[in-house]
Amino acid sequence: MVKKIFANNKKAYHDYEILEKLEVGLVLSGHEVKAIKCSNVSLLDSLVKFSSQEAFVENMFIAPYEQISTHILDYNAKKKRKLLMHKQEIKRMYSKVKEKGLTVIPLEVYVGSKGKIKLLIGLAKGKKSYDKKELLKQKDIARQMAREY
Repeated sequence: MVKKIFANNKKAYHDYEILEKLEVGLVLSGHEVKAIKCSNVSLLDSLVKFSSQEAFVENMFIAPYEQISTHILDYNAKKKRKLLMHKQEIKRMYSKVKEKGLTVIPLEVYVGSKGKIKLLIGLAKGKKSYDKKELLKQKDIARQMAREY
């Protein structure tokens, strides 16, 4: 089965070196699920924060659903949304972030098994600007070599 991806954080792959990936669930309301299924979601500048035994994704933009009910008056598109993770996973990720100075960032929003909206998060280490330039140079050289042959 092909997984349907609604949003992809391409900038994360450019700015960070992804060390580890993990699939987690999201706590969403009904109109947010409908908006995501219409691909009205953006992961740009979003990140995962940890509090007391809980994980939240911040700055994940979910545009308001077009046919939203009138009883929802003050919808915040960039509110904190709780992630559904096991306590051991939260502790492990949090300890790596705290010890090694790593970051946890969202990479993709997609439909997982059983039709649930899932978020792929990655434990990431920031790249230096010279690493980014070197990677772009290598891609350019590979592209030119492919063109010649």
